[in-house]
Amino acid sequence: MANQLKMAVAHGILTLARLGWSQRRIAQELGIDRETVARYVHSGPGDSKPATNPIPGSEAAPEAIPGPEPASNAVSGSAAAGSAAENPIPGPESHCEPFRAVIEAKLGQGLSGQRIYQDLVESHGFAASYSSVRRFLRRLDQGRPLPFRRLEVLPGEQAQVDFGTGALILRADGRRRRPYVFRVVLSFSRKAYSEVVYHQTTENFLRCLENAFWYFGGVPQTLVIDNLRAAVSRADWYDPDVHPKIQSFCQHYGTVILPTKPRMPRHKGKVEKGIDYVQSNALKGRTFGSLAEENQHLLDWEARIADTRIHGTTRKQVHLLFGQEKPHLTPLPAGRFPSFEEGRRSVHRDGHIEVAKAYYSVPPEYTGRQVWVRWDGHLVRVFNSKMESIAVHVQVEPGTFQTQDQHLHAKKISQVEQGTVSLLRRTALVGSHAEQWARQMLDVRGIEGVRVLIGLLALTHRHSREEIDHACEVALTYGAVRLRTIRQLLQRDGPKQEQFEFLDEHPIIRPMSDYGALVQASFGTGALQETQVL
Repeated sequence: MANQLKMAVAHGILTLARLGWSQRRIAQELGIDRETVARYVHSGPGDSKPATNPIPGSEAAPEAIPGPEPASNAVSGSAAAGSAAENPIPGPESHCEPFRAVIEAKLGQGLSGQRIYQDLVESHGFAASYSSVRRFLRRLDQGRPLPFRRLEVLPGEQAQVDFGTGALILRADGRRRRPYVFRVVLSFSRKAYSEVVYHQTTENFLRCLENAFWYFGGVPQTLVIDNLRAAVSRADWYDPDVHPKIQSFCQHYGTVILPTKPRMPRHKGKVEKGIDYVQSNALKGRTFGSLAEENQHLLDWEARIADTRIHGTTRKQVHLLFGQEKPHLTPLPAGRFPSFEEGRRSVHRDGHIEVAKAYYSVPPEYTGRQVWVRWDGHLVRVFNSKMESIAVHVQVEPGTFQTQDQHLHAKKISQVEQGTVSLLRRTALVGSHAEQWARQMLDVRGIEGVRVLIGLLALTHRHSREEIDHACEVALTYGAVRLRTIRQLLQRDGPKQEQFEFLDEHPIIRPMSDYGALVQASFGTGALQETQVL
């Protein structure tokens, strides 16, 4: 089976392409091969060509992927100063150790390992092999940690999202509760939005993120988050499992979620500092009576303090830089993201799933599998693993079954349910006499004759159509409308009943006048008159 990218990555490719990003840039940002990006841009996410592995050495990666470096003839010249003597490696001394200073100087010039080996042999009488030089260069590289790379972005390109601990809430009944503070920071201007919630749920995460978009008046192209459970079900640097509801939210607002590498908070350092700032400046030493009170304080603080400060990195006021960034944000959609509940459901053996204690049918091929369901009090929408819609139902009361005819397998639809018209149409295929017998039988027996029709059609499994049609022809001559008669005729091959027409005149039949004369002669005229009077 061909490998395919997850729906979140495929959606990210298409969204960034629509925003005008180059294929190279998309590949670097998502950590995938550029050919894969091109295939999805030109053919869409349904293409079945196998996806190639991501490139670990992508320049856009915030830090090098851990693991041993492959042997190569080229050695980067960006190694920092230092010596392997500070980090001694057990084993015999390298043949290159006497030439350490020469090798470090040539590394500083950006020369490759092969070139350094050639210069050592030609100018310094180096007698060891190239492998010795390569191992020595690898040791030097291990002893020199690479400096972190700062990644600055263009206006409207990125926002970073995180949760922290909020200020204590003292309720009127004396109960104490500490909420979480949610914060979104635009990476270019450092404009931020803050809101406190009690739980880090998917619904709260989306609601706070949506409030931030409408507060900014636009949507950034990408969202950098950590691997919080409200958004990411399984953390993976290359291919994380993002909740389907988060994916639909991003499609609604035209943005892309980019989770950071697990346990790497510096990948979203701007919002990390932003959380520290809101905790130490806006909330430290304060208590509030409710969530609404704390949220109102944060809104006022963002406008009065956070937006007017001169940022330590940009050396400019935040609200002035935000004025430059806002035109580059993606415009807001016509309406907010629709509110709904969702979850994964298993399809029972009867072809139904359970949602809010009611039962809804799905196509028969999904029996025994899992599907994704969304409901909002009005509709129940069912999706497959690719988030393709497979069924839509009107939400019904608990304990109710909602079954659509197209979700019933053909073998599970009884012939009674198919109706009389369908059965008569099939009977006509047996023969004209069979159809005539069926119609006459239905006229006599009514609704109970539907099952008789089914029994008549079942006879085709043991007898030919010609035999059945002949039996129906014989039964019609007797006026028999019982299926038992058809069966007996098929077993005995009975003859048709002969019918005779009554004759008005025949040599052996006397005229009526002869019978009248006989009566008069027998009883006499008086008796006949007396009989008539009586």
